[in-house]
This record gives sequence, C-alpha cells and structure tokens, in this order.
Amino acid sequence: MTLMDRTGPITRRLLHDELVDQLRRLIANGDFVPGDKIPERDLCAQFGVSRTPLREALKVLASEGLVTLTPNRGASVAMLTEAELEEAFPVMGALEALSGEIACKRITDREIAAIAAQHEKMVGHWKRGELTPYFQLNRQIHEAILDATRNDTLKAHYRALSGRILGARYIANLSGDRWARAVAEHEEILDALRRRDGPRLAGLLKAHLAGKLETVKEQLDAESCART
Repeated sequence: MTLMDRTGPITRRLLHDELVDQLRRLIANGDFVPGDKIPERDLCAQFGVSRTPLREALKVLASEGLVTLTPNRGASVAMLTEAELEEAFPVMGALEALSGEIACKRITDREIAAIAAQHEKMVGHWKRGELTPYFQLNRQIHEAILDATRNDTLKAHYRALSGRILGARYIANLSGDRWARAVAEHEEILDALRRRDGPRLAGLLKAHLAGKLETVKEQLDAESCART
C-alpha cells in the first residue's frame, strides 16, 4: 500500500468535515443570518479552498435545512418560517430533555466542573453585553450536556435537527428581557446538573427551549410587520 493510498481519502474527508463545521459555526454565531447570501468567493479565500469543496459543504448544510441553494443565484442562509419552527422545536425539546436525564446518570465531576466554568464565562459575556461569545458558550454548554450522555444515537439525531434551528436560537437571545431570563434559566440548569437531578434537568431544558420558541415567533412577527 502506498502513502497516497493511505492518506488521500482521509485528507479529503477531513477538509470536507472542517468546512461543514466552519460554515455551520458562522451561521450559529450570527455572522450570517437568515436570508443572507453566502459569499462563496470570500469564503474560498478565507479558508484557502476551491469552490468545489465549499459547494459540497454547502450541499450538506442544505440537506440539514440550514442553507438554501438556488440555481444561478448560489447559496443563502435558509429563512425561518413559523410552521417549521412549530415542527422542529418540540422535537428538539424532547431530545434536550432526554439528554438531560441521561447525562445526569453518566456525567463526571470533571465534566460538571468544566460546564460550570463555561457558565461563569458566559455570564461574564452577558454582563458585558457581548452576545456572540455568549451564544458560543451557550451552545457549548448544551453540547457538553449532550456529550455527557455517551449516547451516539441521541447525539446523531440531536445534531441533525439542531442545524435547522441554529439561526432561531441566535435570534431568541436578541431581546434584552429574554436574554436575562435565559441566563437565570441556565443557573437552574447548572444547579440541577450538579445535583444530578435528571427529571428536573429534563423539565428545565424543555422549558428553556420552549421559551426560545415563543421569543423567536415574536421576533419573526415583528420583522414581518416592519416589512409591511
């Protein structure tokens, strides 16, 4: 077996996965919001790649519902509709609740300490009004709880669906009042995790996401009224 036989396909796969992750992160962090056109040429220059692997990555995000591909017009961040949110958020809430219950049975003291440290940093960003880094840590905390389940099936379903509502989760934290409530809810989530109270954590996570849905719907309604 030659060196090319051993390394060629792996390298291409890593590039593909990295591009998907980077693009998903840009959308999740609010660098691109629903309706924004994806600047393919700029991203190719930024990532140092050709159009082909970038477009392959965009096709993956399109399959997740995060990106819309339009012939002769390129890619744009998918617009959010109330009907799609009404479908996706309850399912996501159920998966979050399940992850909380399972995580409380399997999480280690070290993992809880790491989540607590992330939480403290997140609160600091909230106090300084730094939305983007706040949201990054927020997402990392939810991902850490998910990882603590040690359940690959649950993680696969969660991540497949989460792509559809990443932008919505970002919008949900734009309201000052809602942002403050989200921080308070995260305090309760951390307390339940420390106590390893699975049923309580499940309920908190589900309610936390339901609150975001209502805020997003209000935001979308306000934007719709502003356009009319």
